[in-house]
Amino acid sequence: MTSLKPMRSIGVTFFAAMLGLLFVAGFVTPASAQDEPAVGPKPPVPFRNTESHVGDITGHSADGKLPYRRYCAGCHGDYGDANGENAVWLDPKPRDFTIATFKCRSTLTGTLPTDQDLFNTIGRGLTNSNMPIWNTFSKQERADLVAYIKIFSPRWEKEKAGVPITVPAEPPVTLESISHGQALFAKLECWKCHGLHGEGDGPSASTLTDSKDNPIRPFNFAAAGNDSRFKCGSTNQDIYKIFMTGVDGTPMPSFADVIQPNDAWDLVHFLRTLQVHRKSRENDILMAAHGVIPPYVEKKTGSLAPAASANEKVPGGGQ
Repeated sequence: MTSLKPMRSIGVTFFAAMLGLLFVAGFVTPASAQDEPAVGPKPPVPFRNTESHVGDITGHSADGKLPYRRYCAGCHGDYGDANGENAVWLDPKPRDFTIATFKCRSTLTGTLPTDQDLFNTIGRGLTNSNMPIWNTFSKQERADLVAYIKIFSPRWEKEKAGVPITVPAEPPVTLESISHGQALFAKLECWKCHGLHGEGDGPSASTLTDSKDNPIRPFNFAAAGNDSRFKCGSTNQDIYKIFMTGVDGTPMPSFADVIQPNDAWDLVHFLRTLQVHRKSRENDILMAAHGVIPPYVEKKTGSLAPAASANEKVPGGGQ
């Protein structure tokens, strides 16, 4: 008869080995627990008593909490992280207040906006987005909302708002100014995103993303009617500020270190001619020139400014 001792020996050995593994695992599990994700309910929204100062109005974050939760959290989220319940349906995506990067500012690129900048954005809304004109708020309510928005990012504790840029007086609108602006539009390669005719269809347009890697479309100057406005305002001064401050969080850079103030004004005047349905001084002058922008002649050299496009066409009206 075959002995059962070897089998018993194997069984005992196997049991001891499994017991050892379980014993070791019991000590290993706590060590690896640090890699486990944090679970449980989300912590409460962090709150700080912050203020905003807009003219003679002082806004208070405590008073801005209720209107924010009622009117803003659906898109921007309870935590200001752009993850509101409506955000998934929105294009472009809502602003993420936790990174404190804002498109419309009077301050230099990379700096925080002023309280007045945020106050203006709430009241003006953002064209071509789901951010409406909140003209139903009183000035005090808007100031309170500005103060509340500032609770979401530590940047407001560590940094001061940037200094607003100086907008010099606008020079007269002339055909020469428009012509120079057209040459700058080509030289600075604005057409690569905005397109030869300002229709937002340049060769780089389909590749553009914002700072959170969301697809973003260049502005189409030609699409709107007489009431057309830019994302950050409707006046020539507003357009000038866009050139000099940039639109942070987007591929639109600041040109403050590249062009002079008069150059920026010439670009403003040319961009107005791309708004073909708008009644403006710039379009009146272009119409008087039979819709043709003459090539710009460099004053120092007397040479024609080079056109810059794959098809050797000058952007805008000088086709």
